[in-house]
Amino acid sequence: MDRYITGPMIRRLREARSLTQMKLAEMLKVSDKAVSKWETGRGYPDITLIEPLADALGVSVMELLAGEDVVNTNKTFNMLKTKLYVCPICGNVIVSTGEAVISCCGITLPVLEAEPADDQHLCRIDRIDDEYYVSIAHEMGKTHHISFIAAFKDDGYEIRKLYPEGQADAYFKVSRVRYFYYYCNQHGLFKVQKPT
Repeated sequence: MDRYITGPMIRRLREARSLTQMKLAEMLKVSDKAVSKWETGRGYPDITLIEPLADALGVSVMELLAGEDVVNTNKTFNMLKTKLYVCPICGNVIVSTGEAVISCCGITLPVLEAEPADDQHLCRIDRIDDEYYVSIAHEMGKTHHISFIAAFKDDGYEIRKLYPEGQADAYFKVSRVRYFYYYCNQHGLFKVQKPT
């Protein structure tokens, strides 16, 4: 994991549940001095206490480890609020439609921020009947390649996984497409609007 529980978060969550340090300590079968050390940053809970601590504080283990609350104010589905995550270890692509704490291969993943296409990552989008043909003029070697192209629509998305030594292209149905994302394993995420 690239983060660990923060003392201020433990204290804030404990106080929000109207628990004293003593009461939390009793629930976890530790001393109140241990809880005090966690909250002041002079110590950390043992790994075996993470799940019971999360339960006692009323949060998920991922929220506790992330050090921040996950409050999803996205009460209605809106593809414009979609967030993409890519695991740098296994290449897993994860999509969320609101706030989330995402973890893969033991690390918390940051939300990817899409950049506009630059000269090294130009994307061409051609309409062929009822499909968009998306192609990217980019090398597709084992160490530097486009790993996926995705079409985001107002009601969902489609992702085409690409592989080294293949082609950096994909077909998507035209219906309801708003924009495209594509991911270079060395330079990150890029976004382009659909053709008008």
